[in-house]
Amino acid sequence: MISAALLFIASFMRDHYTLARLYVPADLSVGALIDLPQPQAHFLGAVMRKQAGDELRVFNGEDGEWLAKITALAKRRAQIKLIEQIRAPKPAPDIWLLFAPVKKARNNFIVEKAVELGAARLLPVTTARTTSKIRMDKLQAHIIEAAEQTERLDLPASTQPQKLETVLETWDENRTLIFADEAGDALPAIAALMQIKAPTAILIGPEGGFTDEEREVLRSKPFVRPISLGPRILRADTAAVATLAIWQAVSGDW
Repeated sequence: MISAALLFIASFMRDHYTLARLYVPADLSVGALIDLPQPQAHFLGAVMRKQAGDELRVFNGEDGEWLAKITALAKRRAQIKLIEQIRAPKPAPDIWLLFAPVKKARNNFIVEKAVELGAARLLPVTTARTTSKIRMDKLQAHIIEAAEQTERLDLPASTQPQKLETVLETWDENRTLIFADEAGDALPAIAALMQIKAPTAILIGPEGGFTDEEREVLRSKPFVRPISLGPRILRADTAAVATLAIWQAVSGDW
């Protein structure tokens, strides 16, 4: 039989998961009053149709998840009061994603899915064939939105775009760098990821792939593990999602 305690916990979690969830960059503690900016006030009032007295969930990426109550809500401002912590902090697996920026919509897809799949850090990398740029404010906004929607308790860290050469020169050799080589027909298949544990990073190239010179430099590094993604050429965003998903399935928290 299911105990009364387990039924209570299941009911508690079910009820709380239906509440709106927001990221707030503030210290979280019992009784704290937090003023929300206009976009979040608009979201709660105009989009979610909330009002003063309603509850919601908040997180700041460090202190777990908290139950809060709306104490004031107007068109341009809102205030919430923290009631209690409902989930303790939990770190993501130590897997990073390095990717060459591609076209805008596909950049957004890569960032969104990397957050959903539990990447702990996102590093845009500029390669010889990189023709697109990425706006860091937009990247951070997509990180926050994806974390809000996917029940993550942390936010992936992100860095300004760096040249591939710079990344390799400053790399911590204790972290394995999985290099998805689209020309690596004779390389181990992606199943070899099963033998790679954290700390790990995955490198996905640009549209058009890496140059021969870049591939040669990457293969010369002792911390780089080149792998094949199979007989078909994958788009950069597809390759990022596929590689992250397989790593999570065999070495992460799935």
